Amino acid sequence: MTRISIILPAKNEADGLRKTLPALQRTAPGAELIVVDDGSTDATAQVAAEHGATVLSSPYSMGNGAAIKRGARHASGEILVFMDADGQHDPACIPRLLERLEHGYDMVVGARDWAGQAGVHRGAANAFYNWLASRMTGFDVKDLTSGFRVVRAGKFREFLHLLPNGFSYPTTSTMAFFRSAYAVAYEPIPVARRIGKSHIRPLRDGVRFLLIIFKIATLYSPLKLFAPVAMAFFFTGLGYYLFTYLTQNRFTNMSLLLFSASVIVFLIGLISEQITSLTYRRDD
Repeated sequence: MTRISIILPAKNEADGLRKTLPALQRTAPGAELIVVDDGSTDATAQVAAEHGATVLSSPYSMGNGAAIKRGARHASGEILVFMDADGQHDPACIPRLLERLEHGYDMVVGARDWAGQAGVHRGAANAFYNWLASRMTGFDVKDLTSGFRVVRAGKFREFLHLLPNGFSYPTTSTMAFFRSAYAVAYEPIPVARRIGKSHIRPLRDGVRFLLIIFKIATLYSPLKLFAPVAMAFFFTGLGYYLFTYLTQNRFTNMSLLLFSASVIVFLIGLISEQITSLTYRRDD
């Protein structure tokens, strides 16, 4: 029988765990439960231990991604289930995700609809990420940032070195699976209102979300990002050259700068593409 490990990163989620852990025990009675206590100051570790979960505690907060990596390294299951500890994810959805996994997939992601997004701004940002990732990969990415997913343990551990210690581990792992030609599926899931206080900070995480956009591109195919930018510089320089030639009958330094920038950006894209290929190279 396939062994399943359920990993819950938790920071000050004692209230959420009181609801989530009993539901998990009812839904997956034979699964290994791992709660990664990311430097909590409440009773997170105590509540997790009382409900029979294995607790991995950190003396200080290292980030959501760091908790995911610690849990994945410790887990003994062949299948890993990642979900939030704040009560948003319904454990009753796990059998559906596992069933999809058995149809030849390597990762199945719980996809939220618009109603499951944490506010209009987050929903709009996630819709943009999904669109961008779909354009980059050629696949219909329905929820790039969902933290509720099931994966084959061996394949997930191949990319632990790529995962950030902070947020956006879902983005990184999803793009890594696409880049390595591992099959990814999406399963619609309901999302409840979280229990407790969110750790998202609009200003700080606004910058983080902007960086995710570039990470999406650089993780999959950097040239798809750099080539359009290089073309924009080139055609801007060409347009400016035609303008100055017709009005002043000369070739300006600005046109030269724009042409040079287009070449430099394109070459950076080529180098990044080679680095990405080496990153995902497997010698087996």
